[in-house]
Amino acid sequence: MNDEIPVAIRNLLPGPGNWGIFLGAEGESKVIAIFVDPSMAAAMMMALRKVQAPRPLTHDLIASIFTGLGVRALKVVISDLRDGTYFARLYLQQQSGPGRNVVEIDARPSDSIAIAIQQQCPIFVSRQVWADADDMSDLLRQAEERARQQQDKNEGGEDDATNPLEPPPHK
Repeated sequence: MNDEIPVAIRNLLPGPGNWGIFLGAEGESKVIAIFVDPSMAAAMMMALRKVQAPRPLTHDLIASIFTGLGVRALKVVISDLRDGTYFARLYLQQQSGPGRNVVEIDARPSDSIAIAIQQQCPIFVSRQVWADADDMSDLLRQAEERARQQQDKNEGGEDDATNPLEPPPHK
């Protein structure tokens, strides 16, 4: 039995003081949320939209290091949930050399997810974490509704917070 559930980012939305990364498994209504600071959310949104910063951000630097060292990200696993805090493991593979070593690194979920977005590697949640985590689907619906209302208030103006998974508008 596989102990990991593949998940996808359902949305990335602002909340009071932080942003929520909402992760869901295919065919399941349950959604879990990992909360990050606004600067991390901005980096993730840029990666989701494939927008280049004028200068390399931290995750751009990490991607350059991976390329320079012949390393690729294999997967991210949200591996533990302790006292309301998520923990993650980042799996890397060396692309050159005889062994093609796989290395497992302890990392913050926010950093790991940002790397997964940029490197286009899969994100998983351990079955135990999935079982233990609160279902945040109601919170996701409320946040999406608030974002829609905010966009309506802006009279159809561009609101980057509404749904970063949609392509950015052309100007």
